[in-house]
Amino acid sequence: VHVVESGGGFVQAGGTLRLSCRVSGDMFAIGDMGWYRQPPGKERELVGSTTARSYIHYADSAKSRFTITRDNDENPISLEISSLNIEATAQYYCTVSGFVSEFSGPADFWGPGTLVIVST
Repeated sequence: VHVVESGGGFVQAGGTLRLSCRVSGDMFAIGDMGWYRQPPGKERELVGSTTARSYIHYADSAKSRFTITRDNDENPISLEISSLNIEATAQYYCTVSGFVSEFSGPADFWGPGTLVIVST
């Protein structure tokens, strides 16, 4: 199973950016999925997550400008960031939890991250 984020890059402050997460490889079942971010020099932190039944939870710091959406099977989760400001500069990571087969235990898969740099 491979998880790959896309959509990052250099963006102007004030704009909106949409990050996508692509999952490839066979998974028997996908459970929770989520987005994390790691600003420069800081710890990785949760942005938000969604359950298999599409219940979405946001971290308190992310409620105003972040929107998580469950999409299709190939790109199961996306993250939209609106009103971009300098504080949005970070490496953004997608994580997918699930079962590789009906006989395996649960596992978490992480992508390498996509870098968002906001400039004024």
